[in-house]
Amino acid sequence: MRSVLALVLVALAAAAAAASPTGRIVGTVKLTDADGRPAPASEVIVYVVGFTEPHAAGPPVQIAQRGRAFVPDLVAITVGDTVSFPNADPFLHNVFSLSTARKFDLGSFKRGDAKDKLFPSPGVVDVYCNIHPEMAATILVLPNRAHTRVGADGTFTLAGIPAGEWTVFAYTRRAARPVSAHASVKPGADTTLALALARGAEPEHLNKYGETYRPVTTTYR
Repeated sequence: MRSVLALVLVALAAAAAAASPTGRIVGTVKLTDADGRPAPASEVIVYVVGFTEPHAAGPPVQIAQRGRAFVPDLVAITVGDTVSFPNADPFLHNVFSLSTARKFDLGSFKRGDAKDKLFPSPGVVDVYCNIHPEMAATILVLPNRAHTRVGADGTFTLAGIPAGEWTVFAYTRRAARPVSAHASVKPGADTTLALALARGAEPEHLNKYGETYRPVTTTYR
């Protein structure tokens, strides 16, 4: 009886594997500044496009406002995810975006308050503060959950990737564009990639009215 049960379990496991064969994409990322000096690889996000998946239920991803900066200033989410913007500074912030993928204006809010925003469509969303022009962040709204931040050692692992031919991207803020590579994923196997990209200076941006920022003459508290 036990041998029959074992055979049944093996058959079920094999059927499940055949129904949804997956592999892994692993590799390294090298990030440099415009002058060629090494930059922290942990500021890079690697992601895969070519297939869709629903977002995973859970708490919103956070982009805090702290020290007149967005922390972190780059996140990847899946279509349908929500991002929370808590204010940890002792003065007002006004988070907004003019990006086609998701235009919004959260208005001014004080320390201890947080405002949430749902992202229902894929795309790149650049986020700014209408009060502090030095603040900038980017949200990558992706079609699936196959995205990860690169480790401090420059390595990354993307598991559970469907077998097939996919394009893998690596992106960091201040890069002119992401770099890409082709990945042929086989069931139960690793596909190894080595990616490299460079970043430049922070580009200038306009305020939420599409105008140049004016000198700050008011203390916002």
